[in-house]
Amino acid sequence: MASEVTKTAKEPFVPKYEIAAGLHKGRKIEKFVPKRPRPTRRIHKKSKHVKFVRDLVREIVGFMPYERRAMELMKVGRDKRALKYVKARLGSHQRAKKET
Repeated sequence: MASEVTKTAKEPFVPKYEIAAGLHKGRKIEKFVPKRPRPTRRIHKKSKHVKFVRDLVREIVGFMPYERRAMELMKVGRDKRALKYVKARLGSHQRAKKET
């Protein structure tokens, strides 16, 4: 007689720890927390000095021709046209939105 094998429902696999993939799967690890933010995280924050210098240069040098035209369009009330014009000059929608 062949040995009878009873089929039972398989229990679901439960990993030893939260991370069950990767090189050291099953090992409990702590998440890496950096001591200070990386430079790319603070790239959008301007210091007071940088803001002052940029404002000073803008005041002395003035606006570029496409900026003057965009300001004229906005004075007349053609905001959408100004955005399209600046977008054509700068090349991307995001930059144009920032500019206008």
